[in-house]
Amino acid sequence: MKLLAVTACPTGIAHTYMAAEALEVAAEEAGHEIVVETQGSAGSTPFTPEQLAEADAIILAADVEVRDKDRFAHLPTVTAGVKKAIGGAAGLIEQAVAAAEAAPKGATGSAAPAEPQLAVKQSGPGAGSKVRGWLMTGVSYVIPFVAAGGLLIALGFALGGYQISDAPSVTQSFSWTSHLSWAALLFQLGSLAFGLLVPVLSGFIAYAIADRPALVPGFVGGLVAVQTHAGFLGGLVSGLLAGGLIFWMKKWRAPKALAGIMPVLVLPLVGTAVIGGIMFVVIGQPLAAVTTGLTDWLNSLSGSNAVLLGALLGAMMAFDMGGPVNKAAYAFAVAGLSTNSQTALLIMAAVMAAGMTPPLALALASTVRKKLFTEAERENGRAAWLLGISFITEGAIPFAAADPFRVIPSIMAGSAVTGALSMAFGSTLRAPHGGIFVVPLIGNPIGYLIAIVAGTLVSAALVILLKSAGQRRSATTTESAPAPRAAAHA
Repeated sequence: MKLLAVTACPTGIAHTYMAAEALEVAAEEAGHEIVVETQGSAGSTPFTPEQLAEADAIILAADVEVRDKDRFAHLPTVTAGVKKAIGGAAGLIEQAVAAAEAAPKGATGSAAPAEPQLAVKQSGPGAGSKVRGWLMTGVSYVIPFVAAGGLLIALGFALGGYQISDAPSVTQSFSWTSHLSWAALLFQLGSLAFGLLVPVLSGFIAYAIADRPALVPGFVGGLVAVQTHAGFLGGLVSGLLAGGLIFWMKKWRAPKALAGIMPVLVLPLVGTAVIGGIMFVVIGQPLAAVTTGLTDWLNSLSGSNAVLLGALLGAMMAFDMGGPVNKAAYAFAVAGLSTNSQTALLIMAAVMAAGMTPPLALALASTVRKKLFTEAERENGRAAWLLGISFITEGAIPFAAADPFRVIPSIMAGSAVTGALSMAFGSTLRAPHGGIFVVPLIGNPIGYLIAIVAGTLVSAALVILLKSAGQRRSATTTESAPAPRAAAHA
C-alpha cells in the first residue's frame, strides 16, 4: 500500500514530529510505503500531485484542524489524535490498509472520489472533542504571536527599564543613537503583536470549524471583542459563533449565479456583518462585565489565598489529565489572560507547570524503579519525558489507567505542590501553551523550574512508595497463604 499521513499538534513542536516518526516506523515494519506531511511550527512540505494520485489511503493524526483538507476528499481516511499515532501507530496503519481495501475502486483502479466534506475537526467521539480541537487550533496560532510579542516586550524592558511603557510613540520621536528609542521600538512592536492575540484566536477557531470563509468573520469578531473589552472570553465566543454561522451557511443551496462568489464574497460579507453586530450590540458588553468581574476577583487574591488557588488548580490539572476537570482549570487560566492582571499571569504559569508535572513524574518513576512497571509502561515513560516538557498532561494517562488508585493521588499531590510553589515564587506566564519552549516568556523562570522539579519529585516518590508497598503486600499475602494439598494419585 502507498499511504499518506498528516500530523499536527497545538504547539507544532513535539507531538507533530513524534507522531510522524512513529507512523513511518510502523509502516516500514508492516511493509507499506508512507509519506508524512508534518504541519508543525517549522512549516510543512505539501504532498505532490503524484503522491496524492497514487495514494491508497490517508491517516490524519492531529489535535488541531488539518490545513487544506479538501485535497484528501478522494481518499479513504483514518482520523485520530497525535497521541494515538505515537502510542498506536501500527493500529492506525492497519486501519488505513483496511479502509483502502474496503474502498470502492474506479475505472482507473484508484479509490472512487468521495463527496467533499466541510473541514471540521474530528479528533474523537462526541461534541466535546470537536470543540476542544477547534479551541486548540486557535491556541496553536496564538502561540507564535505570544512568543514574538512577549520576547520583544521583554527586550524593551531590558534595554529601557519598566518606564519604557510610558515612552511616546516611535512615530513621533525616534533617535537612531538612543538606546531608549530602540527600547521603545521593541516594546511597542511587542505590544502590537499582543494586540493581535484575541483576533487571531477568534479567527482561527472559526477557521477550524468552517475553513477559509470563516476567517474574516472570526477576525473581525475578535477585534470587536477587543473594542468592547470582552478579552479572551469574547474571542472564544466570537470564534465559535463565526465558525458555526459559516458552517451552517455553507450548507445553503446557492443559485448558480452566486455559487462561484459564495466563499470569497457572500459568506465573509454576511458572516462579518452578523457576527460583528452580535458582538457589538448583544454580547460584547455582558462578556466585558464578566471579564471585569474576573479581573477584580483575581486582583483581590494575594498571599496565602493565591498559593491555595495554585494548589487547587494544580490538583485539578492532574485529576483527569486532559479530561473535563483539567480543561476547566485550563480554561479558567486562559480566560484570565484577557484581564492582563498580575494574578492572572501567575495563575497561567501555575496551571501550565502543574500540567507538565504528571508525565515528568511518571517518566522519572519508571526510569528510577523499572521493576515496578511493565515493559509497555517503561516505553510510555520514555515518551512521557517529551510529553511532559511540552505541556501534554495526557502523557500520564497510560499509567493512571493501569493503576489509578496509586497513580492519580500521587500526581495530584505533586501537581498541587507545583501549582502552589509557582504562585509562591511569583512566576508569571503570558502564553497559554508551549511548555518548556516558552520559558523565555516566563517571569522568574528559575522559581518556575524549581516548582516543576519539586512537584515531579513528590509525585515520583509517592508513586514508587505506593507501588512498592503494594508489591510487598502482594508478596506477604502469597507467602502466608496455605500451600495447596497434593492431588491424590490413583
